[in-house]
Amino acid sequence: MPKVAVVIDSTANLPQSLVDQYQIRVLPQTLIWDNATYRDGIDISPDQFYERLSNSRTLPTTSQVTPAQFAQVYAELIENGQDVLALVISAKLSGTLQSALQAQEQAPAGRVAVVDSFATTMTLGFQALQIARAAEQGASLEECQQLALHLRTLGGTLFVVDTLKYLHLGGRIGGGARFLGTALDLKPILELTGGQIEAIERVRNKRKAIDRILTVAEQRIAGRTPVHLATLHAKAYNEAAELLERARERFPSVESYVTEVSPVVGVHTGPGVVGLTFLAGA
Repeated sequence: MPKVAVVIDSTANLPQSLVDQYQIRVLPQTLIWDNATYRDGIDISPDQFYERLSNSRTLPTTSQVTPAQFAQVYAELIENGQDVLALVISAKLSGTLQSALQAQEQAPAGRVAVVDSFATTMTLGFQALQIARAAEQGASLEECQQLALHLRTLGGTLFVVDTLKYLHLGGRIGGGARFLGTALDLKPILELTGGQIEAIERVRNKRKAIDRILTVAEQRIAGRTPVHLATLHAKAYNEAAELLERARERFPSVESYVTEVSPVVGVHTGPGVVGLTFLAGA
C-alpha cells in the first residue's frame, strides 16, 4: 500500500479503471437541478445529463465538495496509515480548494497536503496519475506535493464549444467574453491557462477549430516528452476519437484516452464540446 493516498474531485474525468488501479479517491461534485441534488457521475450519468439538458427549460447549478466530505475521507485514509495529497480543480473555476483546505485544518499536522491543480478534466487527471504512480514507488508526502507543484506547469487543455452560452451564464469564462455576440458560425478556441478559461482565437467552423487545436497544442508541448494525451467530449464521441487519433500521430504518447465530460463540467460547456488535454515532459 502506498504511503500517500491521492484524493481528487470528479471534474478530473479520470477513467474508472485508472481510479481503481491506482486507488485514487474521487470526491463527487454536486449538481442541483429543479430542487433535486445529484452526485456527479454517480446519481446522473453524462448521457442522462446531456439528454435532459437539451430538453430542459431550466439550467442546473453546481455545488463544490464540502469540507465535511474532505474531512471524512482524510480521516479514513489517515486511520488506514496513509498520508493524503488532495489535488483539486482550479480555484478560479470552483471553491473546492477552500473546502479541501478547511478540512486539512481538522487533520493531524503534517498528514495532509492540498494543491490547486490550476486545471480540470484530464489535465487534472494526468497530474493525479503521475502523483499516484510516484506514491506507488514509495514517494513521501513532501515529494508528492513538490511533484504536484511541478506537474501543474506541464499540462494544457484546449477545446471548442458549440456555444458560449453555458460558460457565460456560469461565469466561468475570462477573456473569452470578448467573443460573445460574434457571428453564429464562428467557433471560439478556448484554453484553460493560469487556472482560468480564455479564448485565444476563433475560426469559421468546428472542423477548422479542431485543426487549430492540434497546431496550438504542438506549440504548447514544444517537443517535450513523454506526452500523455486525452480528448474530452460531451455527446461528441466520434469527433473526440478522431481528434485523439490525429493527436497520437502528431505527438507519440505513452498513454491516451477518450474521456466524457462529467455533468458538473458539462453544466458550463454544454453539449457538443470537443477538446484535447495533455501533460508533457513528465
